[in-house]
Amino acid sequence: MTIQNGDLGILGINGMGRIGKLSLWHHVARKAFNEIVINLGRDVGQGLEDIACFIEKDSSYGRLSNYLYGVKGPLRIIENLDEAKGTMTVDGMKIKILRSARNPKDTGWSDYGARLVVDSTGAFTDPTIPGDHPKGALRGHLEGGAEVVILSAPFKIKDKALNMPDDAITTVMGINDEDFDIRQHKVVSAASCTTTCLSHMMKPLLDHLGADEILSASMVTIHATTSSQNVLDSVPKAGATDLRKNRSVMNNIILTSTGAANALKLVIPEMSGIGFMAESVRIPVASGSLVILTLNLQDSNPDRSIRRAEINNIYKTAAEGAYKGYIVYSEDQNVSSDIVGFPRAATVIEARENHTRTAMMRVQATHDKGHFLEAPVTQAVVFGWYDNELGSYTNMLGDRTVTIAQKML
Repeated sequence: MTIQNGDLGILGINGMGRIGKLSLWHHVARKAFNEIVINLGRDVGQGLEDIACFIEKDSSYGRLSNYLYGVKGPLRIIENLDEAKGTMTVDGMKIKILRSARNPKDTGWSDYGARLVVDSTGAFTDPTIPGDHPKGALRGHLEGGAEVVILSAPFKIKDKALNMPDDAITTVMGINDEDFDIRQHKVVSAASCTTTCLSHMMKPLLDHLGADEILSASMVTIHATTSSQNVLDSVPKAGATDLRKNRSVMNNIILTSTGAANALKLVIPEMSGIGFMAESVRIPVASGSLVILTLNLQDSNPDRSIRRAEINNIYKTAAEGAYKGYIVYSEDQNVSSDIVGFPRAATVIEARENHTRTAMMRVQATHDKGHFLEAPVTQAVVFGWYDNELGSYTNMLGDRTVTIAQKML
């Protein structure tokens, strides 16, 4: 289907934190929708002019006008501010700002014609909570008139006795996006930035080697700071168990957790049979992150071992073929700032740093303690860069939003 400017109607965005704001940038550039309605749920600054200033400038990515048109672009592209109506135009696209309803069910999306909503607040992640919950819920957007809601984060079910609802699904573009069924699914998670990168690092290996040859895997994400962290040390809230979350992100490398391992199984079911661990380390950079993936492999051919060149060729072939647009294969010497704002893909494979080592693994036979079985096992380390904000995740989320909107036509 060829999408012309504005064909997809009106998009709703709940929240304008990092992902909400950058999603606005993405869709203003893309113009598949003819209008965007943004719910802030509260007054901001002195009024609409301050909201326009927030949209127009970004400390990580520069000015919106430069993002759209480069250094020769106009200085300002936000016009026609109407404080009473809460409207403005951004590069010619109508934007309406809502500033009253905090609870999704009270937003009234249907009043503005927004059938599809992206929730980027991070506050509503449990798909099992009823839409009329007094403290708000993801399903509240459906109560408010939306037909489908996309969560820009992983699902988190608080009550572990509950299963994932039948109308909820987690998808990553280029991996399992075709699993979305407009007749069934009303609540969609676009996973996380880390899961999006990681899934595109794992899937080509699974396609080529098969799950049986991957004995175990682990990953560490060296992750840029997020707005949930503190600039300076602060006193923990009552009941807090992780005191590191209250330490200054400007001055520390901070160990934290990631749900990437659990989310990965939702988008790549074959991972359920592979032992997998995931860890996260936060570092003091504004954007630009790295996944270090370590795998223990056993080749089905005992007369050969998997070499670095074979691993790199798997990714090079994937980047040129089935995963073109999602994987970038690079033999450059990249650093994290090279990834900020680039590319419009899920991951950049740092091919020159990937490496393998093969050794004989000795396993003692259970029936004979003096007898050992030997098999060659290769450990492979793969590096994948990703812009956890605009370049990778928000662009993949934008693709997910557009493809769902197309199915709603």
